[in-house]
Amino acid sequence: METKTAFAPLLTINNGVTNIDFYKNAFGAVENWRLNNDDGSIHVAELVIDGALFHLHEMTTQTQVSPDTFNASTVVIGLFTADVHTLFNRAVAAGAVILSPVTDYEYGYRQGELKDPFGHQWVIQCQIPASPDWKF
Repeated sequence: METKTAFAPLLTINNGVTNIDFYKNAFGAVENWRLNNDDGSIHVAELVIDGALFHLHEMTTQTQVSPDTFNASTVVIGLFTADVHTLFNRAVAAGAVILSPVTDYEYGYRQGELKDPFGHQWVIQCQIPASPDWKF
């Protein structure tokens, strides 16, 4: 089996989480596998969104905490899609909170920012033609 270089974010969730349907309902994620704790809560789960792999993992150390621990995140997950508005609205309907609405930016991206029910921030985005007047 050949391994390709790829990013596979590990998103930390609070201990005791049993329902991760948000990712299925919001982004069409498919759950590849899951390891549950004895109480039925999720220890780790592997999901895929249109070929993009990521993991959900319960907090296991003091240096690996969920974003809602501090009501902040040091990482924003960028999810590229052909139809930003549809996926953005689907995520909101599934329980995401809008941080910034979908907007076309002069630097050549259509982007909207969300916070999922576990505190993780997402930018739903696609490339669009940049404004001819845009410069660094």
